[in-house]
Amino acid sequence: MLNPNLAEIELSQDDYQRYSRHIILPEVGLDGQKRIKAASVLCIGSGGLGSPLLLYLAAAGVGRIGLVDFDIVDTSNLQRQIIHGTSWIGKPKIESAKHRILEINPFCQVDLYETQISSANALDIIAPYDIVIDGTDNFPTRYLTNDACVLLNKPNVYGSIFRFEGQATVFNYQGGPNYRDLYPEPPPPGMVPSCSEGGVLGVLPGIVGTIQATEALKIMLGAPDTLSGRLLLFNAWEMKFRELKLRPNPVRPVIEKLIDYDQFCGIPQAKAAEAADAQALAEMTVTELKALLDSDADDYVLIDVRNPNEYDIARIPGAVLVPLPDIEEGPGIEKVRDLVNGHRLIAHCKLGGRSAKALTLLKQAGIEGINVKGGITAWSQEVDPSVTQY
Repeated sequence: MLNPNLAEIELSQDDYQRYSRHIILPEVGLDGQKRIKAASVLCIGSGGLGSPLLLYLAAAGVGRIGLVDFDIVDTSNLQRQIIHGTSWIGKPKIESAKHRILEINPFCQVDLYETQISSANALDIIAPYDIVIDGTDNFPTRYLTNDACVLLNKPNVYGSIFRFEGQATVFNYQGGPNYRDLYPEPPPPGMVPSCSEGGVLGVLPGIVGTIQATEALKIMLGAPDTLSGRLLLFNAWEMKFRELKLRPNPVRPVIEKLIDYDQFCGIPQAKAAEAADAQALAEMTVTELKALLDSDADDYVLIDVRNPNEYDIARIPGAVLVPLPDIEEGPGIEKVRDLVNGHRLIAHCKLGGRSAKALTLLKQAGIEGINVKGGITAWSQEVDPSVTQY
């Protein structure tokens, strides 16, 4: 309720004690704390960005918080998703998040949507809330969230992270730009690596998520200077902030309904192309690779196309590191050509996707190879459990 009837909202004695540091701020005051209590926020995703922003919104006294997520807590999440703890590994993220929110603020109403948000349910899920916060990590869901907010006239507090860099802004607020003004067209699938491939500094989502929480509170309070129309860029490694101006595009397409966002972002087409490429490549299982390594055969060369830091974590015996970026940029192709020198080429990565991409590029350069299905993860699971999974 961005314009609540403040006379109808009461603060309890506990509220006065909890939020006294807010109430004594002239920019917040008693009326501002009532606005926060009356507000409702929907957070799409309870991962890296969702974790800090949910903690701070609950602590700030937001009266109603909705969570949309269908993932479970994994050990690899704990490096940055601070709302979750070790005891919640293997359990739903939204249950973990709700538990922590209520520990901070037992008076907050927490609504759970353990589902994947889609064109079929987005409008119904978003409609009851005043503010939407985008804590997602993929382009189809970002476009879906944006378009649903435009159709429902809801402000959309956006953030994204990768490696050491993050960005944040406010979309669809007071006539300001929306996500399609920043990204009129989605990038080709696979062009932007995921955090599982590229990595992310653990504190980065804490910084960006806290900025998102700040913007959400400012919207509740009616503050004049939100990030609407401004894209805030942050580089944690260099500890630098930059700002870009954003304006509505007068010729952008009119959003009239929700569409198939996977199709819009080229996901089915990319999967079909990947499947076709995979069918064109010879494959072997990790069990077959183990048998080959244990034999006296010396007519093959095994390359590992992961990044050097991944190679340092775990490796298959005898594998030679030739990172995929080197193959994409050219020098790696000549290195592989020298390594092969009449031998059979076998390639692996973490799960099999990057090695398939590398072999496709090498095939175009006249070098045939065999892909290891499941990569080093399958090797650890099926052949040698002592090899670290990451």
